[in-house]
Formats: sequence, C-alpha cells, structure tokens
Amino acid sequence: MTPRGFTKPLYILPFDHRGSFETGMFGWKGDLTPEQTAEIAAAKRVIFDGFQKAVGDGVDKDKAGILVDEQFGAAILRDAAALGFHFAMAAEKSGQPEFDFEYGEDFAAHIEAFKPTFCKVLVRYNPGGDADLNREQAARLKRLSDYLQGAARSLFMFELLVPAEKKQLEQFKGDKKAYDRELRPQLMIGAIEELQRAGVEPDVWKIEGLDRREDCEKMVATARQGGRGNVSCIILGRGEDDKKVHEWLTTAAAVPGFIGFAVGRTDFWDPLVNMRAGKITREEAVTEMARRYREFVDVFEGAKGVA
Repeated sequence: MTPRGFTKPLYILPFDHRGSFETGMFGWKGDLTPEQTAEIAAAKRVIFDGFQKAVGDGVDKDKAGILVDEQFGAAILRDAAALGFHFAMAAEKSGQPEFDFEYGEDFAAHIEAFKPTFCKVLVRYNPGGDADLNREQAARLKRLSDYLQGAARSLFMFELLVPAEKKQLEQFKGDKKAYDRELRPQLMIGAIEELQRAGVEPDVWKIEGLDRREDCEKMVATARQGGRGNVSCIILGRGEDDKKVHEWLTTAAAVPGFIGFAVGRTDFWDPLVNMRAGKITREEAVTEMARRYREFVDVFEGAKGVA
C-alpha cells in the first residue's frame, strides 16, 4: 500500500521522553510511585504550556505540533486534541534497542483512544547490523503500518536512528562525528529502502541531522521513490546544542521535501532543569521554552528556498 503522506509545514516540539526523564532528569530508577509519575506529568505540562505560549506569541498554529507519550502525557494528548493542535503519540517501548509496542497486542486500542494526528515510532535500525533483529523489527512495524493505513486512522511518523555498529565505528577510529558525516547518510538510505521493501510505509520520516544538503536531497528522493510523492521528512535535534541544531535546520530547510523539524531536548531541557533547581520560576521556564521553539521555527522558515 502507498502511504498517504503529509506535505504541509510541520514544526514538532517532542517531549515523549520517558526513561531519560526518569533517570536523567529526576534520578529515579525502578518502578515509579504514583507521586513520581504525577511529578513527571507536571514537568511535561510545563513544556506544553511553553508550546502554547509560542503559538500565542505568533507561531502559526497550523504548522505547530507536539509529540508526547501516553504514560506521562495522556491529559496533554486529550488537551491537544480539544485545542485543535497537530499532535503525535509514541507507540514504542522506551529505551529498548529493539522496537516493540508499548502496549503489546493492545496497541490499536490505545491509538484509537486518542486518535492522534500521527502515530510515532522510534526505531534503531542499521542495515549493517543484526539481520534477524532487523527482520523482526520490520515485521512488527509492518503490522503497525498496515493498521494505520485503515480509513481515517492516524498518519505514520517514523523516527529512524542508525547507531553505528562496532566495525563501522572502527572505520573512523571511534570518531562518531566522522561516522555521522561519512557513513550514516548512506546507511539511512539503505535502512529506508529495506523497510520500504518490507512493507513499512511511513507518511513522515524523522531524520537524524545531516551536515550536507546533498545528503538531505538523497533522503527525500529515497523516501519519495516508487510513487511515494507525498511522503516528507523532518529533521531531528538529537539533543545537540543550539549552534548545531541551527546548522541542521538551515541545511534541511533549503531542500524541498523537508517540511520541518522535531527539536525537543535542546528546547526544554535546560529551562526545566533550572526550574527544578529553583534558579528560575515556572513562568520563566515556560517563557524560555517558547522563545527557543519560536527561534527554531524562525531559523527553519528563514532558510527555506535558500540555494
């Protein structure tokens, strides 16, 4: 089946982080208490408020969107729907090397309960990695893809991560930046093609940051090959600093087929840490998140059509 695709501008603020919130932000391990769960949910509410402020301050609502998880963000998902925002919902288990459904065989019921604009998966898939693992992941992802292609169901957003295999990294003497620049782009193309052959048909690909325009152009061409002309790409922030994220946004924005971005941690992490440490107020955190998100929108918009 050919995907429906999505071609409108799309500026996503993702805060579907789960394991990184529990351990990295809060320092908690093991099963959470109801109080701890509520505290993380409250932190995510701050991020959502920052997003809403950015829209109130001038970011085009039709281009704006959020990505959040059901575990800590169920109320936010419902509010986003009621307020008419584009919103994406995570379907994968957090922090696992292998893709699997967060809610197992009940995955469809959870998607239908919220009816998100996009159902999102994060998948680590290296075509030079474990072939059996890749086949198992692709089979699960095809189930989801086939389900989502049903009438009036959510669009499919696919976050593709291609972590280096040990031998691949050794080619660059352990230099991850060299791997990212010289090898990862072609591995990403190989991963997309393998997944397409396996019947996995996203409407939007979330792509790790690329340093070269030609790599962005190849990514779009691969995503849209074979009659997939309405499939688009958005660029990820990967938690990098502002300077690097600005570079990636600028490079991608100039390429037709890259319709936007998904930048999360670079936007909200520091303001949230500072708020929790008592260095800034909740209102100041909301304002800073809104400012950062608006800045990323301005960078992307400003770079559109640049040769």
